[in-house]
Amino acid sequence: SAELRPDQKDQDSLPPYEELDRILESYVVNEGSMEAMVRKGISKQVAQDIVRKIDLSEYKRRQAAPGLKVTTKAFGVGRRVPIAQRFDPRSA
Repeated sequence: SAELRPDQKDQDSLPPYEELDRILESYVVNEGSMEAMVRKGISKQVAQDIVRKIDLSEYKRRQAAPGLKVTTKAFGVGRRVPIAQRFDPRSA
């Protein structure tokens, strides 16, 4: 759940859930590239923004209690990326 201010909605800072789901599935579950997302009809600017938010929040997932794995690829032990030195998996 987002950390929302009073009267703020998820849609104020995120794309519609249908588009967000497509980006998350492509990037997290399928480890897809930006080019693959654009080929699927996802706006490059929106995809870049969401991928950036995912990557910048990695440290938060390391601090949280383990979550249930309900897909083939989950945050946590299913998806390990370094959190130091501004690591960018797309340039590795």
